[in-house]
Amino acid sequence: MTEFIRKAEKVWEEFKDYVPTYDEVCEILEKEVVNIEDVAKLLNVEDKNSILLMASKAKKLTRENFGKVILLYAPLYISNYCQNGCVYCGFSCRKNYKREKLELDEIENELRSMKEEGIDSVIILTGEDRIYSPVDYIKQACKIATEYMSEVSIEVYPLFEEEYRSLANAGVVGITIYQETYQKEDYEKLHPFGPKRDFEFRLTAVERALSAGFHEACVGPLLGLSHPKKDVLCTLLYAEYLLDRFPKAEISVSFPRVRSAGLDFVPIFSVSDKEFIKFLIVARIYLPRVGIVISTREDARLRDALIDVCITKMSAGSKTTVGGYATQEEKDAQFEVEDRRTVAEVVESIIKKGLRPEFTNWVRGVGSL
Repeated sequence: MTEFIRKAEKVWEEFKDYVPTYDEVCEILEKEVVNIEDVAKLLNVEDKNSILLMASKAKKLTRENFGKVILLYAPLYISNYCQNGCVYCGFSCRKNYKREKLELDEIENELRSMKEEGIDSVIILTGEDRIYSPVDYIKQACKIATEYMSEVSIEVYPLFEEEYRSLANAGVVGITIYQETYQKEDYEKLHPFGPKRDFEFRLTAVERALSAGFHEACVGPLLGLSHPKKDVLCTLLYAEYLLDRFPKAEISVSFPRVRSAGLDFVPIFSVSDKEFIKFLIVARIYLPRVGIVISTREDARLRDALIDVCITKMSAGSKTTVGGYATQEEKDAQFEVEDRRTVAEVVESIIKKGLRPEFTNWVRGVGSL
């Protein structure tokens, strides 16, 4: 299972100082199939003309495989109780603020408000606390969500396979889970205590979910917590592994950048807009059939530019507080939202690009895994 991490480390070490020429970039982009060594080279490209050429290739591959559809979704945080001591997260138990969870009737009110805004695809989120946010609570929330939304996914703590199966039976189709970083030594420093400290259990969560009947999975790191290029390489190899093992599943990747969360954490690595764009473009070139997701962690300008190149799914009108759709009161958030546009405004920007916004994933759940 961790073979892909070792492979990424080896490739990165071999090519970390290698900067391809423009002609070599052209040769790579002319290939029918790009290998991981080519990816390592493309991640080091700095020349503007080379990056523009890569973007053109990425756009072509996106249109060929996904057409002009941009899937939209929104997150619903139902609880911020957490037992983890993550040094970077706004839900960390190291942070002293009022914890809360939504009652089932409040969850329904939030979903109703989301639906009124036009949202039809939701991700249910919690902190990691099996006492205040047990699996049965998550399951009940998801059952309610299926009454309002065409698609329900989760972004919660790692579960056992039987627990994922019970959620699949309740109508949940997808899982999003970020490994934060695939560099285990850094991971342990960033997660000094709590159940999340178990690197392997988190890493294998997606396989348990897909084995239990989920149809979709989104994986990735939180860029800035460790070496970004190594984490990108790991993510791409992991997504490729999942595609091979679960050929009927829809696999997506996402590369959120760490944002302020009201803690004194300062990332060791920074990821510029240029680097961020390059990571997404390279992801499309290496994995043409994999979805690429961008959240409201990124600003409107950058999101609008990228949806025309490589993005297939994006959040809209997001709230990163517990609730926040039915009530507008100020609360502590998991992270700062950069794109604060309404759902209608995001839809308008997509249409102006000549693309088609969709809230329903019409190809989900086809066949059994």
